[in-house]
Parts: sequence; structure tokens; C-alpha cells
Amino acid sequence: MGWEALAQWGDDAARIERLTGGVANDVWSVRVNGQLAVGRLGVRSDADLAWETGLLQHLDREGLTVPVPIPTVDGRLFVDGLVVMTYLEGGPPETQADWRRVAGTLRELHRLTQGWPQRPGWRSSTDLLHAETGTKIDLGAMPAESVVRCRAAWARLAGRQTCVVHGNPNNPGNVRMTADRVALIDWDESHVDVPVLDLVLPGNAADLDDDAHDIAAQASAAWEAAVCWDDEYAVKRLAEVRAV
Repeated sequence: MGWEALAQWGDDAARIERLTGGVANDVWSVRVNGQLAVGRLGVRSDADLAWETGLLQHLDREGLTVPVPIPTVDGRLFVDGLVVMTYLEGGPPETQADWRRVAGTLRELHRLTQGWPQRPGWRSSTDLLHAETGTKIDLGAMPAESVVRCRAAWARLAGRQTCVVHGNPNNPGNVRMTADRVALIDWDESHVDVPVLDLVLPGNAADLDDDAHDIAAQASAAWEAAVCWDDEYAVKRLAEVRAV
């Protein structure tokens, strides 16, 4: 159906302008019920979108500032791959103090989602010690030596408690800050994994000790290499993963 589905949010619902930052989705500012909002159109399954919208509702109820799904006229949270969410004001983190606030928000996310079920079709980094595929990842498409390096990095996370990770919080464009709150946006990469993967932040703002930071940085680089394989960014990230 495409953007025609926006009519499900009311007769006055309309697109305004395309927003930058979305890679896998078509993201626009929209007007719904006279209010500015964000519409995201993609190809995720209904099960996947039910997981994401349910997560965002939970986090909102628990006091985190996140884009909250706006229901259609008949109460649905998504229609044919389209989700409409609240628009969040704010700017990106700029100082080390800003990034420390981001780290605190991420740790609260992790606390609130311990034991959360995995996003449908996804795998965690430690699942990929044995599995070959999961959502965007296909280890069979990577050179065998590269897979060995990635799995060696992920093996250092084995046995740790898991929770929801945002998936890309070190991108300043995924953070909207004001003086009194930190908002995380773009939850398209969120899934259940080991929380330290979210804490590889600029300037080590999460204050990880040397060993913890090395483990997290290696595992994160391996994850991004596998997710993006084999574009230029993936090759660059893989170069950061030590040979075994």
C-alpha cells in the first residue's frame, strides 16, 4: 500500500518532508491530528513491528523519552509497514558531559528490559557463535577467516545477561537532547543482546575499564562488520577486529 496507508491515521494526515538518517526505511515528518509526528515506512514484518512498538510503549510507561507509536483511527500501531510516532525535539550530544548522560540513559534502558524476548528473526552476537544467519547478518557471505575473527570477539561476551540494546547509540543523529532529558530515536536496529555493545561511546563516556572497553569495542566492530557486509564501512570495521 505504501504511503497511502497514512490515511488510516485520519482524513487530515499528510506527509510534510523527507527526513535524513533513515537507510533501511523511508522516513518523513508528517502531520496527524494537527500535530507534528514522524512516519516511517519499511518492509519489516508485522511480528517485527509488534515487537518494536511494544518495546517503545513499555519504555515510555517506565519514564524513558522515546518515540511513542501513535495509533490509527481504529487503534492499530502499524499498517502495511508504516509506523507513525511522536516527534521529539532536541539536538545531538556535543560534549563529554552530554555523552555521559547518554550512557546513563542506555543503562536505564538495559535495566528496564532484562529478560526481554528476542526481536523476531534476530540473533544476538553470542547466538552467532553457532548460528549462521539472523535478520541482516549472513556469516556465510563473509570470508571464513573474517567469521573466525568476529566469533572470537563475540565469544568474550558468552554467558553474560542480555537485555534490549538500542543498536546504534553512538551515532549522534540517534540522540535528541534537551537540558532536562535524553531521548533515543531510530530503534530499527534494536534487539536483545549483551548490554556492553551499546556502551562503546565517544570518549569512553560509559567509563568502562580498559578490559571491558576492549571486549565491547571488538565485539561491536565485529557486529557492525557482519551487519553491513560487504560495503566499505563493513570492511573498515572488520579491520578493527583483531586476527586470531
